[in-house]
Amino acid sequence: MDANRIAQLLQPFAPLLSDAQLQFISIYIDVLLRWNARINLTAVREPEQIVTRHFGESLFTASRLFPAGDGGASVLAHPGTQVVDVGSGAGFPGLPIKIWAPQVHLILIESNQKKATFLHEIIRRLTLTNVDVFAGRAEDFPRASAEVVTLRAVERFEAALRTAADLVRAAGRVALLIGEGQVARAIEFVPGFAWDEPISVPQSSNRVLLIGKRTGEESQSIRT
Repeated sequence: MDANRIAQLLQPFAPLLSDAQLQFISIYIDVLLRWNARINLTAVREPEQIVTRHFGESLFTASRLFPAGDGGASVLAHPGTQVVDVGSGAGFPGLPIKIWAPQVHLILIESNQKKATFLHEIIRRLTLTNVDVFAGRAEDFPRASAEVVTLRAVERFEAALRTAADLVRAAGRVALLIGEGQVARAIEFVPGFAWDEPISVPQSSNRVLLIGKRTGEESQSIRT
């Protein structure tokens, strides 16, 4: 897909993308469309909708987690910051966050083996470094190990949210891309977090970004 058109579509979400970042996204879309013809990675199949629905929402999240400075580079993503994306699927929002803030250490958790294989392929095609794929269940990943945990469009939302919260270390953050109607339930289900006001996702009628920071309180594990 043409990089200039991608830049136009992403303007409301992340206006400070470099030529290199736009090229990464262009390659990503081409590979995703080819793989999606063989395995079901996303129900969104029109390239421009992939840009706005998947990359737009993901990069909007990235820009809020790791704001860009005057020079365009993220100023809050310190080298080695561990970001864990739970239920990564086709790589959203994890891989766009890595494209936005390349200094982070990204771990994509995806238990579906075919999707995990796709993730390995797109990482290879984009020549990304410091990215790992955990091809297993999030419940089996080390607890309290990440500075940032992201969660988007997963089945069994409440159970996934509980698991994601368990992965956040002290003073770390969890970022949820959810519907407005899920906000109150999310806050209720994960104690020990201080929540920002939900932020509306551009060009969406009911999608919001909800970010919470683990407080100094004792983590209350809610696994059974």
